[in-house]
Amino acid sequence: MLAASPGINSSAKGGTAMPSYLIQFSYAPETLESLVKHPAERGTVVNKLVQQIGGKLVGYWLSFGEYDGVIIVEGSDNVGAAACSMRVASTGAFKAFKTTPLLNPDEALAAMKKADGLKYKPPGKK
Repeated sequence: MLAASPGINSSAKGGTAMPSYLIQFSYAPETLESLVKHPAERGTVVNKLVQQIGGKLVGYWLSFGEYDGVIIVEGSDNVGAAACSMRVASTGAFKAFKTTPLLNPDEALAAMKKADGLKYKPPGKK
């Protein structure tokens, strides 16, 4: 595994940081059964998929709990990340597959500053 902090983009494409994405997944029962019977390291497969959109695998971990694993990838853009998610989810191999865009510290600060100037009235408030 590569050691990089989620949300801190370690790659640059044309001088700009690539967006990072957190992927959380749960295998469908038949997929998990297949992996138990025929263990396989899937990081190489994930990296090859992400490379097709100009991205790279940052890290890949199996877990237990609500999700069976998490992946951090850097991708070229939201369209590419969505395309990868659609391709993988459409296989039926997962009962859950969730992609979350991550903000690096500079993006988070910019969002906070922008939020300070926005006007918003919550429901039920006068």
